[in-house]
Amino acid sequence: MLQHFSKIEQLIHSFDRPTKKVLDEIAVVKHFKKGDILLAEGEVCRKSFHLIRGIARKYYLSEGKEVTTEFYFEDDLAVAFSSYTFQEPSREYIDCLSDISASVTDYQAFQQAKQCFPRLMELDLLLTEVYTGWLEESLFDRHTLSATQRYEKLLAQTPYLLQHIKLTHIASYLGISLETLSRIRAKR
Repeated sequence: MLQHFSKIEQLIHSFDRPTKKVLDEIAVVKHFKKGDILLAEGEVCRKSFHLIRGIARKYYLSEGKEVTTEFYFEDDLAVAFSSYTFQEPSREYIDCLSDISASVTDYQAFQQAKQCFPRLMELDLLLTEVYTGWLEESLFDRHTLSATQRYEKLLAQTPYLLQHIKLTHIASYLGISLETLSRIRAKR
């Protein structure tokens, strides 16, 4: 996925000065504390959060239990995709697992900027393509890799994961019980 992020950086670098300026103007750097909720179930996702530093996660509730679907790290874009795209109530939460600094962009401001600066449409499309690719890979992994292989892949991609994320969240993300995760970790 790193090659995709470099494509995004290259695209933004290629923008003319007015397009870069409007992108800077509609994005505001904000700071959030560990435990802050960036989006709650039932709210419409009206902002995107480009993480500068920190860790967040997306989850939903199922029978009173939190089911983690995504972790967000530095340079990730945290959104509830369907809620953001269709401006409908979210079925998910996004919360801060650590203190976070994020560049926050308002949905309406970005939509208006795209009307005046067509190169932002390219950015929007590329971000959607990258997310779709990540989602497809995640689904493929869930159906083709064992729990151990998914855990190993997660650690290879984010080796600092265990230092900052509760094991219950990792187990939930992998779709396994905490006991199964403990057995996997004991074999390492």
